[in-house]
Amino acid sequence: MKRLLLSTLLSVMSLFAIQAQDVLSSTNKENIDKLVQNAVSSDLAWDRLSYMADTFGPRFSGSQNLEDALDWILEEMQKDGFDKVWGQPVMVPHWVRGEERATLISPRKQELPMLGLGGSVATPEGGITAEVIVVKSFEELESVKDEVKGKIVLYNAEFTSYGRIVQYRMNGAVEAAKLGAVASIIRSVGPFSMQTPHTGTMNYEEGVDKIPHAAITVEDAMMIQRMYDRGNKIEIYLDMNAKTLPDFESRNIIAEIKGSEYPNQIIVLGGHIDSWDVGQGVMDDGGGSIASWEAVRLMIKNGIRPKRTIRVVLWANEENGLRGATEYHRWIKEVENSLNNHVLAMESDAGVFDPIGFGFTGSDRGFEILTEIGKTLQPIESGKVTKGGGGADIGPLMNDGVPGMGLVVDGEKYFWYHHTAADTMDKLDKDDFNECVATMATFAYAVADIEERLPR
Repeated sequence: MKRLLLSTLLSVMSLFAIQAQDVLSSTNKENIDKLVQNAVSSDLAWDRLSYMADTFGPRFSGSQNLEDALDWILEEMQKDGFDKVWGQPVMVPHWVRGEERATLISPRKQELPMLGLGGSVATPEGGITAEVIVVKSFEELESVKDEVKGKIVLYNAEFTSYGRIVQYRMNGAVEAAKLGAVASIIRSVGPFSMQTPHTGTMNYEEGVDKIPHAAITVEDAMMIQRMYDRGNKIEIYLDMNAKTLPDFESRNIIAEIKGSEYPNQIIVLGGHIDSWDVGQGVMDDGGGSIASWEAVRLMIKNGIRPKRTIRVVLWANEENGLRGATEYHRWIKEVENSLNNHVLAMESDAGVFDPIGFGFTGSDRGFEILTEIGKTLQPIESGKVTKGGGGADIGPLMNDGVPGMGLVVDGEKYFWYHHTAADTMDKLDKDDFNECVATMATFAYAVADIEERLPR
């Protein structure tokens, strides 16, 4: 019996090995090699990214900068020869930062680099001057709750991971307001700083007073902590003139090449084209957007027509609303009726540093197929597939069962620049960026052209 079981197991393993080896045809491998070679040797996408960054600057939802950039993208995509290019209307929130300032008043005067957090209310006219109470956690805030009323709360939470520390950005104003604070400030969410405050979205809660909420630099938060620990009385002047305007009509940008055999089956890839209102938004996420675009343009350039449709989506409003992802998801369910024909969703939104591969969420068989595809990228060491991955903009699709994968890069420095004025073109390396293009092109093309549909 044991021999029979062992023989059966070996037969099954052999079958899987044969299936894995048969995933890619010789034509697939030739086309992948062509795409990779073209990607790593081209300057076009790099030049487009730098042009967009320098010409339009930050692309915040509701801004003219973003709309001008979208017009340019649509025009360029039409030149590239996609089968279809269009802008999908999306209503987005429209928050405007306005003039803002933070000044340490006591124990000495010093201007504090700061950024209001997205969605924050303004200070009362003339600003706020108040004593500061410093805490490192919500638990510590609770322990001094009787001292908070009428003060500014500074959350000096040391960066351990983005997921853990971002809670102070998201919910800090609510928790401070519940105890009577007049404003709240966070230590910027990042592991490294050169006096660079980080912005980002934040929440309010119905029934709780809305108070101004801002970020100061890591250096200044640590300095204020030291002063506070010495027993100094800390006072800060905060003046913010932010406002929320009526929703604004923006667009998702969509471009596709139709599949030669299964045009109704869709592989979607992209990034979010909006950014925060500081810097140039090249890591977050202009680079991911243009790398996705270029991955498919290279197929057109080389006359490669996969069996399934490949669709590039540059999503609107990921940063402060996720409205673009929500609208695309609604549209494919209610209008195009294509949810069940979305084979795979791919996203790049972790920067365009040196690529490692993809994190994948889907079936075991899907993982096997993608792992085999990834082996073709061994020359540039970017084909490793790991279990678990996705992205914010493909999240609604994944929640409805579409397999998803997020580009994984060497992200050691990503949160140095994330949501700051330092997210600029000079932080990128062209070779790394081009390898991101090659990696996305390889997986998108292969999944679109292999005989077996990627199983859910």
